[in-house]
Amino acid sequence: MSSPGRLRQAWRNVRPYVVAVPVYYLASWIGRSLKIESRGFDRVAPGGRIFALWHGRTFMGATFFRGRGCWTIISHSKDGDMQNTIFRRFGFQTIRGSTGRGGVKAAIETVRVLRKGGELAFTPDGPRGPSGIVQEGLVLMARKSGVPVYPVAIGCAKRWLMKSWDRYMIPKPFSKAVVVFGEPLTLTDDASPEDQEAFRLELQNRMHALEREVEAEFGHPSPDWHKA
Repeated sequence: MSSPGRLRQAWRNVRPYVVAVPVYYLASWIGRSLKIESRGFDRVAPGGRIFALWHGRTFMGATFFRGRGCWTIISHSKDGDMQNTIFRRFGFQTIRGSTGRGGVKAAIETVRVLRKGGELAFTPDGPRGPSGIVQEGLVLMARKSGVPVYPVAIGCAKRWLMKSWDRYMIPKPFSKAVVVFGEPLTLTDDASPEDQEAFRLELQNRMHALEREVEAEFGHPSPDWHKA
């Protein structure tokens, strides 16, 4: 490999860690400037639980759940390396894995954490979509752990929406925001395939309904991310 090639490879290796720190400080500053209203969190039962929010809302999710020791799953990609650094600085505990690499191991480790009373913030349409579609990984973890799954919707009055597959949302500083927790769903380990699919669709529908409500509250159009 030529010297320029080695330099490019070296930069690709260190970029996730070099970029992560300034991104964290910028995200932290924006997050602390927001006027966040929480709805329904006071009704969340103690013990193991899963908070399900869409991938495009993780900026606000990191802000709201920061410093709680909450768990999250992050992919083994280079982007995942950067996200892992950022989320750990926000006070999250992380499990590495995704549908492409280390998925089964990550799911087993997550179920163990949930059974011990840990809480997980999880994006059921991540890490690559399709956006707004609950995938089977969350269903598996809910079934094996038996913990409640809370649909979470996040909205912001003033924001930027990225032209990414998940329509990633970055709140504008000092904006008003809401984080809404819906009623939980649970799934038992002996659930039939039909019951599992009904659970998946019900969670997905509840997440869509909550998100439509918070978007309408701020005068934003009804989202349709899975067609983005």
